[in-house]
Amino acid sequence: MTYHVRRSPEREPDRPRTLAELLAPRLEALVAFRRDVHAHPETAHAEHRTTARVAEALRAAGLEPRLLPGTGLVCDVGAGPRTLALRADLDALPLADETSSPWCSTVPGVAHACGHDVHTTAVLGAGLVLADLARAGHLPGRVRLLFQPAEEVTPGGALGVVAAGALDGVERIFAVHCDPHTDVGRVGLRVGAITSAFDQVKVELHGPGGHTSRPHLTGDLVFALAKVVTEVPAVMSRRLDPRAGVSLVWGRVSAGGAANAIPRVGVAEGTLRCVRQDAWKDAGDLLPQVVREVVAPYGLRADVDLQRGVPPVVNEAVSTGLLQRAAEEQLGEGAAVPTDQSLGGEDFAWYLQHVAGAMARLGTRTPGGPTHDLHRGDFEADERAIAHGARLLAGAAVEALRLPLA
Repeated sequence: MTYHVRRSPEREPDRPRTLAELLAPRLEALVAFRRDVHAHPETAHAEHRTTARVAEALRAAGLEPRLLPGTGLVCDVGAGPRTLALRADLDALPLADETSSPWCSTVPGVAHACGHDVHTTAVLGAGLVLADLARAGHLPGRVRLLFQPAEEVTPGGALGVVAAGALDGVERIFAVHCDPHTDVGRVGLRVGAITSAFDQVKVELHGPGGHTSRPHLTGDLVFALAKVVTEVPAVMSRRLDPRAGVSLVWGRVSAGGAANAIPRVGVAEGTLRCVRQDAWKDAGDLLPQVVREVVAPYGLRADVDLQRGVPPVVNEAVSTGLLQRAAEEQLGEGAAVPTDQSLGGEDFAWYLQHVAGAMARLGTRTPGGPTHDLHRGDFEADERAIAHGARLLAGAAVEALRLPLA
C-alpha cells in the first residue's frame, strides 16, 4: 500500500511515500529511545520515568498525550468519525538483567525481559508515522495510542485503562508481543484464542505439628502437601473436559525447617491455566473443593487463595485479517506466519472483552541466532523488530480506518 503525503511548495513535487519511508528518518531516534527505556526499567505501577519519556516524545511531535491515574498515558492521533486503538505495555519484570549489552539495565533486580520496551517503542513509532499522515490529511480517522502500566501483575493494568475511559468510542484495537521463537521480519498470527486464561493459586495447609516419629498423633503436613502437589493436578484433569486444556503447575513449595519435626504450616503456589474461556470459571470453582478432598484424610485445614488473572486473548477474525494484510504489504510476502495458542496469560484480553481486536506475535529472533526466551534475564530482541512492529501497527490501523462503516 502507498500513502500520499502533501509536501510544502518549496520542496520537490509530491510523490508516493511508503510507511517505511516515513519511518526511516525516525529509526535512529526510536532505537535510542528503546535502549534508554531498556536501561531504566520500572516495575508495575512504578513506570513514572517511562511514562514521562513517552509523553516527552509525543509532545515533541506536536501531539497532546493525556496522563492516566498513577502511570501510563493515552494519546489521540488524527480525527474522524471512527477511532481505533494501538496498545503498548510499559512495565518491566523484577529479575536481574543477565545480558552484556551496553544498554543493559542500570536498575538492580529489574529488567525488560519480556520485550515491553520494544512494544512501547513500536507503538510510539507507529503513532509518529500516523501523525505525519494526519498532518498531511491522509489519515481517515482517529488512532488512540494506549501506553498502559502493569501488564505483568494480575489482573493487569488494562482494567484501569478501561475504567479511565480509554476505550470510549474505540471500535477496534491492535497490539504486538515479542516472540523470540519467530525470526525478525515475521509476524505470528492466529484467529481465535492466542493465549490462555491464567490464575494464581496459593494453597496453605495448617496442622498441630509434631515429631516425625509419631505422625499418627498429629497431621502429617508434609505428606499431605505432597499429595496436594501431585494429586490435585491429576484430579483436575479428570474432573474437567480435557479439551479445555487445564494446566495446574506449581512454582513454589515450602514447609518445615527441621528433618525430625512435622511443621505446622506448609505452602504450595502455582498457576492454573485454561485454553478455553468457558472452562475458566469451572476450573476456579472446582479447585478449592478438590484441594480439601485430597487433604481431608490427614486432619489438616486447607486454605485456598485463587487470584483471578486474565481470560484468553481471543483474536477476532477481521482484525487478524487486517494484521495479515498489513504484514504482507509492509514486511513482504510470507511475513505473516501461523502461530499456536500458548498457555501464557496477557491482559490485552481485557480490551477484547469490550471491542474487537487482535494481537500479533512480533518476531525478535535474529535468523540463525539463539532463542532468548521471554521472562529470562538473558532475553534479547533483534532491534529491527522495532521498525517492523511500527509499520505493522500503523498499516493495520490505516487499513481498519478504511473499512466501510457498519
